Amino acid sequence: MIDANPSPHPPCHAMRWRVATSVCLLLIAIGTATGLSMYEQLMAQIRHLQTKLKTTAQIRYIAVLQDAQQAPALLVTLDAQDAALQIQRLNSVAAGPEDSLQLWALTANGQPRSLGVLESAGKTLRLAADDKTLADVGELAISVENKGGVEPDRGPRLPYLFKGAVVQKAL
Repeated sequence: MIDANPSPHPPCHAMRWRVATSVCLLLIAIGTATGLSMYEQLMAQIRHLQTKLKTTAQIRYIAVLQDAQQAPALLVTLDAQDAALQIQRLNSVAAGPEDSLQLWALTANGQPRSLGVLESAGKTLRLAADDKTLADVGELAISVENKGGVEPDRGPRLPYLFKGAVVQKAL
């Protein structure tokens, strides 16, 4: 027999399908929102790290200049991004009133090349330099010269006060 009065309510299994579909759509919406949020967080972290990388010193060369007793006297680093040699005094030696400390690059061919005169008695100094300044240099040295240093085409007038090997840092 066929029921002549159809029920105004849908069968129970149809209601279950509607609820299941609604739950699935809700889960898909939550999953999509979560995925987009995680993507935005990842992109923000990448931008932050890229900015941090640009502002962090990229030290390519480092040298510790030592005195005659092998005690560290100066720390010299080259930051290619900053285009400068950073020189940090590790002892209290300073030039006299009529003298200057001059930084020399000692290349493999034995010819010293002046990198500049250390004008200040401060703990840290900067000299202009580029990435190629220390490319062929094996050692750095400091000599005491007359006030203002010697001419660039001449070598040091006195023996080296401090000397140390240049190490190229792997990035």
